[in-house]
Amino acid sequence: MLSNNKLILNSILAFSFLSLAIAYFIQYILGHEPCNLCLIERIPYLASLILISLIFIINKFEKVISSIVLLFFIFGSVVSFYHVGIEQELFSESLVCDLGTSKENMSKEDLLKQLQKKTPISCKDVTFKFFGLSLATINTVISILLSGIMIKVIKNYGKN
Repeated sequence: MLSNNKLILNSILAFSFLSLAIAYFIQYILGHEPCNLCLIERIPYLASLILISLIFIINKFEKVISSIVLLFFIFGSVVSFYHVGIEQELFSESLVCDLGTSKENMSKEDLLKQLQKKTPISCKDVTFKFFGLSLATINTVISILLSGIMIKVIKNYGKN
């Protein structure tokens, strides 16, 4: 079972790297600026790169580290689902979506400076679709699947 876990974890490691590479390609090569939630949705993939690599490096605490990776993917599922809800106008945008754009109590000079800066992308604006689906929708499904896979990995550690 443990060699099966290594194969699964290697696959998640490769998939996380590929997911981040695609996200950065869409951002920097294709020019689609991510919103704040899109940036937050990258965290589980970055965390899995670091934590799964740590499993292979230290060869200890595999079940604990895998559980932390699971928590990151559950977090990613929730954030992505919330993002899809904002895109579909089921939820209103939160403060996370509006970071740095508050116009209250600004002087004329501050407001002018803010207008000259690049304005953040709204979380409800879908700037890139793949097969007609927003990246947040795709990420919701993938994060749920990866959470399920990590549950299987954790259960495998209990078997001898």
